[in-house]
Amino acid sequence: MNPPRKGKLPRLSPDRYQGHAVVFWTLTLEERSRGWLTAPFHAAFREMMLHAAGREHLFCPTYCLMPDHLHLVWMGLRSESDLRNAMKFLRTHLEPALGDGRQWQHQPHDHVLRAEERQRDAFAKICGYILGNPVRAGLVEREPQWSYLGAVVPGYPTLHPLDGGFWELFWRLYYREIEVP
Repeated sequence: MNPPRKGKLPRLSPDRYQGHAVVFWTLTLEERSRGWLTAPFHAAFREMMLHAAGREHLFCPTYCLMPDHLHLVWMGLRSESDLRNAMKFLRTHLEPALGDGRQWQHQPHDHVLRAEERQRDAFAKICGYILGNPVRAGLVEREPQWSYLGAVVPGYPTLHPLDGGFWELFWRLYYREIEVP
């Protein structure tokens, strides 16, 4: 682990975010700003996620946009995948869509999933936790009532983590696309 710098969270070495890494990210707005979460922002988010996925060879099985932050999981598909580069791209190109001079906090929070967290059942629980955020926050009674969550898998615009059969199809796509070393 890199030594912490003043005002920064400690980070793992860059190689932990490369290749077939799986990372749970949280981006929070400065001063927990609100008022940016709209259908047009959601569309811009999905577009930038698709570009990040294409540039860095990623799948996003789950994301959830909340009133003052967002969560997402990215999975690297190739040895050259770089999830930190993808995050830098996403933050840079998505920030203007926040409007009114809003900005992301300086550093996103991340959790690089360990091998045991990447097993199907454990992984589904992590993704379920993300999808459950709007219910826990009291914004809706059930996840399907929240419009600002989903998945981004290039070539599958209607793939949604709350749909029946999602995980079976997702894993089939993942194992078809992942580069085996």
